[in-house]
Amino acid sequence: MSIEWTGSGPELLLRVDRNRPEPLRVQLERALRESIRAGRLAAGERLPSSRVLARDLGVSRGLVTECYAQLQAEGYLVTRGGSATRVAAEARPPVAEPQPVPAVPSSLSLPPESTAFTGPVRIDFRPGVPDLSSFPRERWSRALRRACRDAPGDLLGYGDPYGDPVLRDVLAAYLRRVRAAAADPSHTVVCAGYAQGLQLVLRVLAGEGVRVVAVEDPGDPDCRAVATALGFDLVAVPVDERGIDVGTLATSGARAVLLTPAHQSPTGVVLAPDRRQALIAWAVARDATIVEDDYDAEFRYDREPVGALQGLAPDRVALIGSVSKSLAPALRLGWILCPPRLSADVADQKRFADRGSPAFDQLALADLLSSGQYDRHLRHMRPRYAARRAALVEVLGRHAPEVELRGLAAGFHAVAQLPPGADERAVVEAARRRSVGLYGMSGYLLGPPEGRPSPARLVLGFGNLTSDAVSDGIATVADLLRGC
Repeated sequence: MSIEWTGSGPELLLRVDRNRPEPLRVQLERALRESIRAGRLAAGERLPSSRVLARDLGVSRGLVTECYAQLQAEGYLVTRGGSATRVAAEARPPVAEPQPVPAVPSSLSLPPESTAFTGPVRIDFRPGVPDLSSFPRERWSRALRRACRDAPGDLLGYGDPYGDPVLRDVLAAYLRRVRAAAADPSHTVVCAGYAQGLQLVLRVLAGEGVRVVAVEDPGDPDCRAVATALGFDLVAVPVDERGIDVGTLATSGARAVLLTPAHQSPTGVVLAPDRRQALIAWAVARDATIVEDDYDAEFRYDREPVGALQGLAPDRVALIGSVSKSLAPALRLGWILCPPRLSADVADQKRFADRGSPAFDQLALADLLSSGQYDRHLRHMRPRYAARRAALVEVLGRHAPEVELRGLAAGFHAVAQLPPGADERAVVEAARRRSVGLYGMSGYLLGPPEGRPSPARLVLGFGNLTSDAVSDGIATVADLLRGC
């Protein structure tokens, strides 16, 4: 099913490489052909206008026009006067047969809340929190009103445990375009955010006999808490400047790994292309599952877009996303793009957990996505986060030039490496006495520190702070960061 996007439609994830000898037009034509053949662009789906696509890719409009004309001549696209360019009805990808899998119930308990430094602070650099004041209240309330007004009466009963079909169709189309995901509505399960999505997938993997789960080190402590509460043995796999160490993973004995490949949490590194391929090869050889956390890939600044790992191996990767970073955590809405063998069991686990996510909220999210309001909100937020990031870079450069910032290419947190000899815990505690909340990297580490360097580092979140608050907060603790 193709989605009829209104407005300008969401972005289309395509890449061209100016460093390659191959002409840009040839690269663009091939990328569009592959997107159509793979089903990322469905038959009848509208493409961006030549002006919009040229702007997004930084190429000439004439180049895009020539590309569209060539693909029209080949039968991939159709264009009618006064209408948008669309994927031809004949350009359909092969449809895979569904794979039935028996359900495996589980009764494992919820994880405890993770703990961090507590207490009142005036300026809080807590990572992982978006700009809560910018939630699009009017757009969301209008979408909810439309859902309440137009939804049929039977929507008020217990719904499909997979989630509302309208939302799953729109989500799949959106994720194919924006995240290069191999999204199939029949294998998509709507959940209550990432935490629940992770629990559902891990419970099904436990039913398959998985006992050992690998996690990134450093990595998200909440994910470790979920896996531990479900009874898994955890193996810490180190992360370097190219992402998770796949060689170490291969010797770990794990049959599942929890990853943040597009923007590693918390270091901010991107999983290198060769490691992506090695990771998939490991999963195939080990009959393993990769659980991909797609938590803030919508917000990028200084780099080309990075597609979801799931798009390379949909039968091995469970992609879990949510609106917690893009809209607000309080909505408790997320999704799982399941490997086909897991989808029925994951849906059963969802049914056992809560009988399904709120129906009107699902329809409201579908409305925001298909109307273009969701994408407009993201485009509005990117420059706001970029300004706060710039404020962080500027104030540190002015007050504490000894501090090195990393992980700034995407998201709304950065890693600050303190000067040699700095005491991470002492800095955090002294800052709190000045009513500034700082968070140390040590809270993200799992493996033993022996035998590896442990520089003092801070994870600085700037998503829920104004630019002035960022500057004020860093200026207040600058002498601590310098090691004075």
